[in-house]
Amino acid sequence: MFNNTELFKAAFIEQLVSRLGKSLEEATSGDVYQILGVLVRERIGRHWAQTNETYKKQQEKQVYYFSMEFLIGRLLGNNLLNLGVLDTVRDGLLDLGWDLQEIEEQEQEAGLGNGGLGRLAACFLDSLASLQYAGHGCGIRYKYGLFEQKIVDGHQVELPDNWLQKGYVWEERRADKRIEVSFWGRVEISEKNGRTIFKTADDEKIWAVPYDIPIIGCGRPHVNTLRLWSAESAVDPAKLRVHGEDGYYKFLDYNRSVESISEFLYPDDSRYEGKLLRLKQQYFLCAAGLQSVLRTFEKLGLPYSQLPCKVAIHINDTHPTLTIPELMRILIDEKGYGWDEAWDITIRTVSYTNHTLLSEALEKWPVQMVRELLPRVYMIIEEINKRFCGMLLERYPSQPDAVSQMAIIENDQVKMAHLAVVGSYSVNGVARLHTELLKQDVMKPFYELFPDRFNNKTNGITHRRWLLHANPELGAVISESIGTAWIESPHQLLELEPFKDDPAFRNKCMSIKRGNKLRLAEYIRQKQGTSVDPDSIFDVQVKRLHGYKRQLMNILHIMHLYNDIKDDPAAERVPRTFIFGAKAAPGYYLAKCIIKLIHVVADAVNKDPQMKGKLQVLFLENYSVSLAEKIIPAADVSEQISTAGKEASGTGNMKFMMNGALTIGTLDGANVEMHQLLGDDNIFLFGLRSEEVQDYYKYGGYLARDMYERDPRIKRIIDQLVSPGPFCCHELEFGVIRQSLLDHNDEFFVLRDFGDYAKTQAAVDRAYLNPQAWAAKSVINIARSGHFSSDRTIRLYASDIWKIQPVGRQLEG
Repeated sequence: MFNNTELFKAAFIEQLVSRLGKSLEEATSGDVYQILGVLVRERIGRHWAQTNETYKKQQEKQVYYFSMEFLIGRLLGNNLLNLGVLDTVRDGLLDLGWDLQEIEEQEQEAGLGNGGLGRLAACFLDSLASLQYAGHGCGIRYKYGLFEQKIVDGHQVELPDNWLQKGYVWEERRADKRIEVSFWGRVEISEKNGRTIFKTADDEKIWAVPYDIPIIGCGRPHVNTLRLWSAESAVDPAKLRVHGEDGYYKFLDYNRSVESISEFLYPDDSRYEGKLLRLKQQYFLCAAGLQSVLRTFEKLGLPYSQLPCKVAIHINDTHPTLTIPELMRILIDEKGYGWDEAWDITIRTVSYTNHTLLSEALEKWPVQMVRELLPRVYMIIEEINKRFCGMLLERYPSQPDAVSQMAIIENDQVKMAHLAVVGSYSVNGVARLHTELLKQDVMKPFYELFPDRFNNKTNGITHRRWLLHANPELGAVISESIGTAWIESPHQLLELEPFKDDPAFRNKCMSIKRGNKLRLAEYIRQKQGTSVDPDSIFDVQVKRLHGYKRQLMNILHIMHLYNDIKDDPAAERVPRTFIFGAKAAPGYYLAKCIIKLIHVVADAVNKDPQMKGKLQVLFLENYSVSLAEKIIPAADVSEQISTAGKEASGTGNMKFMMNGALTIGTLDGANVEMHQLLGDDNIFLFGLRSEEVQDYYKYGGYLARDMYERDPRIKRIIDQLVSPGPFCCHELEFGVIRQSLLDHNDEFFVLRDFGDYAKTQAAVDRAYLNPQAWAAKSVINIARSGHFSSDRTIRLYASDIWKIQPVGRQLEG
């Protein structure tokens, strides 16, 4: 049906009539989207089944990537691209009177993630399928995403993200593959034939029902699976005897409590109930996903001693760490293995990626909560801890502090990062700097104990979505210049580098960038009614809003620029349009205040006639994957300004680089490796180094008030936060921001790096005044960005950690 435009149009019209009973003239854009989804599903259905059959016949080792987040974005365009039929469909729809871009906008983004962690997981799934590895995702089918962000009077307001309201064309419910998961209860211990038997009684049983989404490889009929679990009541209402007048409502309340497990991403864990729900979610994912994996393994007819040879379970951060004790439980209680055999199988099966250096993000759970909710699992965690601490006492007999420092259970807390390291065979960081900081600081004692487990796998992004799909004009020009081999081998983007000296090629790139800026400007005009100058520098910071990411430093610098223009309005300026996009966690008050500050500054700047043609500030609400696909190709400058040593890697930095934006940033996360690839001339660096930050944390020596007193620019903008004027309505509005900087001594060194940041921003202005030289730098960024393809990252995971090869036999076309 996709072989040519005419066949596609005929198939499309036939499906429209047969499925919806509508003529082409009656169809809506939503109808067109639904029919396209059906046609794609029909196209890949046989390949999906064939891929799984090939894995079974060849007994391929399979990877299962357990993650609480999969930020997959809209799938229609990406699936058409990977199937190689994007142009056919676009042209066919145009003949029928429809614009494909408009149809893509009909797809609700799957509310399955929040930020970089989930987007990384999505990129990895794309690369696994495109490289023909046997690799699948395992997550939760949240009914509601994180939240839909609305801005009301400059304040963030959270609304439910009901992404499933109209159904989801890409998923397939597999009720026949449901899994029983249990909570609560008590453990009964008995003896049988000389073996200790553990059985959980009086537990609450629920169903985990899988919904499968096909993950389509690029250019090949290779289809892996993202399996998402939905929680459903295991109580059969037909067999229920309702007692009393309120029995029926109690039944409904119970169903509601069960369904809440998969209802929304990241419940507020500031209170006990929310913390308990998060723990339930995590065990629900681990228990359901693991049982499903073992069902597939058992079809091979092999003993469980062979599990590590056929299965690799990878846990994406600490959220799925309960996979480790749950696998132990199954091996011991259900499969009859002894402790030592079960432990050997477990630690050769599970691998772990750490994603954070922030101590508050390294999960800990109250012992009592884990013991009550998961009694048998807690017993196993306790035994793992007992044996591990015993080993530590033997190794460090004169260092009792080492035992308490490394214990899995300590101070009535279960430390999930410790359990993840102890119970896995590989622990990887996600950028060279991040991994070194793990080894030398955050997890130093574990690295000294298990040096062979630690390794680095710098993050990557899929160039198919973030260049070919998000920036098709640039992708086409690249292919015209160096051929199309880079699509399968992104490192070949390096062949583009000589074109930095070709004025005609530079001009093409500049024209494409301006076209992308015009499209983003039109989007902004339609959404916000604001006109944007496409000839200004589009300076962009889009990411989760957090103190260490330092959106605050960015907006304080904008306040300084405003002051500078007001002081000398006749001076020549390079026009700047600052674009923000970010969500703050609902309970993160300081982050919400920063969003409010951005809007207050934007209002003051954009209404001041002296700023016209010089300075503009925008905040684009409800930042998402699809919005990123509009913003990133249009950016001139990428703000990657986190406190050095705080950002594990970053992937937004790679997306901007791949689309020709120049980075202003600190030597943090993957920025370090970007700098090594680009050199000093093609990136704008500033600020403290990670070792300097660490020294300040360890030894002190930094006083934010000294910066405030010494630098009149800083004093002026900090005072403006709480003094009547353009940026403050009343003194209490931004007092918490001032307090965080001065009274709490500026935890993320915003004021310490401010002067160097302002100096480097001035260097950006000067560089932009030479458009041909700027374009050459942009071309170099694009050419060297292939290093950060997730294809490269996945090949390293496959060879170094998972020990898997691509599927041996080419699947039928």
